[in-house]
Amino acid sequence: MKTLALAAFLAATPVLALAQGVPGLHFVENWDLNGDGAVSVEEATERRGDVFLTFDANEDGFLDAEEYTLFDEARANDMAGQSGHGQGNMQNAAEGMEMALNDLDKDGTVSRDEFVSQAAVWIGTMDLNGDGVITTEDFAMRRGGGMGMGQGKKQSN
Repeated sequence: MKTLALAAFLAATPVLALAQGVPGLHFVENWDLNGDGAVSVEEATERRGDVFLTFDANEDGFLDAEEYTLFDEARANDMAGQSGHGQGNMQNAAEGMEMALNDLDKDGTVSRDEFVSQAAVWIGTMDLNGDGVITTEDFAMRRGGGMGMGQGKKQSN
């Protein structure tokens, strides 16, 4: 059942050609649930819940190290061929999904509550223009170098 869910999750991603040339388009297309071109905290919260359920293979309500490894591999495969995925806001998007940032109680597993509760923090790190949602505009903007999740001031080019 989980294999089918994983396949459905990965199949739901848009054709890579559509996202080429527009920074963040792939992200927005995958996370914008109502199709308005913007990803809200509410949409990110709902989608993170869906993602969590997809990778919780043993359905115990936690992502352990093994399940997180599969999650990391699926995200890496999804991003293969996407330009700029190791820099700027794509890096913020990736870092916001990492186990280290989602294991809030540092017990070596990530509960669904921990994962879902990080949606607002995650969106906040990517919202470079401060409008409360993520659009491709946020991926086209630049932030000063060397900042991790939730650090630093927002600035445009």
